[in-house]
Amino acid sequence: MNIPAIVKAQRDFFATGATKSISFRKEQLRRFENGLHKWEKPLCEALMTDLHKSYEEAYLTEIGLVYGEIREARRKTGRWAARRRKSTPLTGFPSSSFIVREPLGCALILSPWNYPVQLLLNPLVGAISAGCTALLKPSPYVPNVSQTLSEMIADTFAPEFVTMVLGNRTVNAELFGQRFDMVFLTGSPELGRIAMQAQAKYLTPMVLELGGKSPCIVDRDADLAKAAKRIVWGKCLNSGQTCIAPDYLFVHEQVRDAFVEEFRKALKELYPEGTEKSGHYVHIVKDSAFERVVGYLKDGEILCGGRHDAASRWIEPTVLGNVSPDAPVMQEEIFGPVFPMMTFKDRQEVIDFVTSREKPLAFYYFGKKADGWDMIAKTTSGGACINDTIMHITNSNIPFGGVGNSGMGSYHGERSFLAFTHERAVMSTPTWIDLPLRYMPYRFFKLIKSIM
Repeated sequence: MNIPAIVKAQRDFFATGATKSISFRKEQLRRFENGLHKWEKPLCEALMTDLHKSYEEAYLTEIGLVYGEIREARRKTGRWAARRRKSTPLTGFPSSSFIVREPLGCALILSPWNYPVQLLLNPLVGAISAGCTALLKPSPYVPNVSQTLSEMIADTFAPEFVTMVLGNRTVNAELFGQRFDMVFLTGSPELGRIAMQAQAKYLTPMVLELGGKSPCIVDRDADLAKAAKRIVWGKCLNSGQTCIAPDYLFVHEQVRDAFVEEFRKALKELYPEGTEKSGHYVHIVKDSAFERVVGYLKDGEILCGGRHDAASRWIEPTVLGNVSPDAPVMQEEIFGPVFPMMTFKDRQEVIDFVTSREKPLAFYYFGKKADGWDMIAKTTSGGACINDTIMHITNSNIPFGGVGNSGMGSYHGERSFLAFTHERAVMSTPTWIDLPLRYMPYRFFKLIKSIM
């Protein structure tokens, strides 16, 4: 694997101008959709092997979302890439002004293990629709998925256009040492900092989709049954190994016990026979992650759940009460099905707590809609839901991305196209007239000043 040679081949191909053709981009998106259809079953089988992810969950949270992005891009790439005419102020008369959307060039896309298909292929849709080449690097922690993705990419695209390399952190380090025109990384804040530091010498633009501790607030006037069901679903999806999973609970003290009871009911409804043997409950990705998440169980009183099995890396969805804000479980993103719960009397307590910490990737509020908007106005996060969890990621008409420690930049839909695009300002001036207003010695300065 000669990474510098791969990068050079992609740079040389981009320099031919082939990827700038709209027909080329649409053809590659068509090939992409056909390739995903061909490899859908092997990818789902690999997801079950590596993560114990059912076909239904694999399709809903991975494959289906990629299909949606590809199909939208196939319909709209020509429109997204079209030259846009903009108004010109009187000071620019008689010129015409335009925005030309052009591809950034050679892109590097790195994905994590938790949604290894979606988080690698969705950015690729943006790169292809924008007219970039792409070098892909998946996570080594899901080896079967990564190998299957590698075979799919090799079967679908020419390597000078889109290709993939496999490996661990040493491969990441070698990749970060190359010059790219764009880096799209989904991972931890630590990895984001490493990538930024390595690419700083090239001033490479980046989209960083990171993570953080996303709060979930349940107010006293919330519909507790619906809140519990939607929160259980959001936390159990991928066994909590989701960057926008509700990370910790803030429950109004007056409804604490009632909420825990509704949580138990919702868990029973979604998993009638429990999660241990369920075909719809994902297991923890590796032993070290299992041990880390299980270690959090000692940080509070177990109010619900708490069972686990090291051999299968299964952890029962667990609610912890009497949790200190200084406990280890409240310091780092949990990335597992453990839910520390704190209580509050006044919403200002929650606002003060959330704003005193790093900006989260998501923010969830259950209660009156007006109070939810008030909480959103007084906090910040990458995205948010009022009376729901997770679902904002499913709408390609709104941006998905982080802020501060949870990331920078956004994507989905047209924003995926824009992530890999440079918007070039162009002014076209005719020669049939040449107004003297701008020329020295500025005889018409007063007139110019009056119209500026």
